[in-house]
Amino acid sequence: MTKHKEAKAKFEKGSGNVFADLGLVNADELFARAQIGFHVYQILERRKLKQREISSILCIAQPDVSHLMNGHYSRFTTDKLLDFLKSLNQKVTIQISPHRAGAPYREVEFNE
Repeated sequence: MTKHKEAKAKFEKGSGNVFADLGLVNADELFARAQIGFHVYQILERRKLKQREISSILCIAQPDVSHLMNGHYSRFTTDKLLDFLKSLNQKVTIQISPHRAGAPYREVEFNE
């Protein structure tokens, strides 16, 4: 029987934005798009709609519904995702304020 030395896993605390942690360009935009897309997904899941129904409501092709429901939000512009929220009878409010040092340039908040 041989003994294996276990390597200690290294980790670091994330910033809360995985795209920024990965050093991606436009990380704030990618994160905001992911948050909006996930919110659309949650609404659709709660409504227990079939893909054909989602396609009709959002006015997109069925393959795009599949991409949306599988979390491929980068296939949609932020504007398109906001249009989806409108189609789902959701109010969208855009707030503009001065930037604080160290804060993201784009933030998304959801009120239930």
